Amino acid sequence: MDDRQAAEKVAVVTGAGSGIGRAVAVELLRTGWSVALAGRRTGTLEETAALAPEGARIAVRTDVSRPEDVAALFAATVGRFGRVDLLFNNAGTFGPGGVPVEELSYDAWRHVVDTNLNGAFLCAQAAYRQMKEQDPRGGRIINNGSISAHTPRPHSAAYTATKHALTGLTKALSLDGRPYGIAVGQIDIGNAATDMTERMQTGALQANGEVAPEPVMDVADVARTVRHMAELPLAANVQFATVLATAMPYVGRG
Repeated sequence: MDDRQAAEKVAVVTGAGSGIGRAVAVELLRTGWSVALAGRRTGTLEETAALAPEGARIAVRTDVSRPEDVAALFAATVGRFGRVDLLFNNAGTFGPGGVPVEELSYDAWRHVVDTNLNGAFLCAQAAYRQMKEQDPRGGRIINNGSISAHTPRPHSAAYTATKHALTGLTKALSLDGRPYGIAVGQIDIGNAATDMTERMQTGALQANGEVAPEPVMDVADVARTVRHMAELPLAANVQFATVLATAMPYVGRG
């Protein structure tokens, strides 16, 4: 897709105030997309918007676990731009780190499930409804899975469970979207350099109980991959993509 075509496209990016969401939002804005930036903190959304030299954007304070917030996000997006061509379903939380499953509180479990799984469902549902009815019809949803959608880290029951569930949601949405020109895929990311992964460079708990530093990759490489997926024609879909730091412990993690 050239920049002229991209300029006609509208994206919603959740978790756009930091990390992968910020990088993807900036990449889309930089290449001519109009973007609705969604996140829980208005200040960080405005910081993201300021990083992109060009592009139409709105910042919408959104807690994706709240149905009313998600409805307001998509109403604001359609009200400003007229349609939705892409949802990057990125908002997520790891939860309390280093907590064994027997000590994980129900409230902590529920917070991760509400954000990572229920929030992804609510945003996908809202995008699906809009994409099904708009003219021209259709669009694309890209879910941010994780390497943990394949293989867990120690003490990550809530995060891993939600990311495995997200893979099932991706498949179901992909199937149900076929009659309406809605393409749904998933990107599984390992060790992109963000605030969330900063600790990995100094030491992360391994499956054998040791603590060891792990390599990371530039988050811009993730953003470019998402844009490639987003700019395919709707007749083509990257169902699953895995993008990871080359030397991170994934293959043979256990």
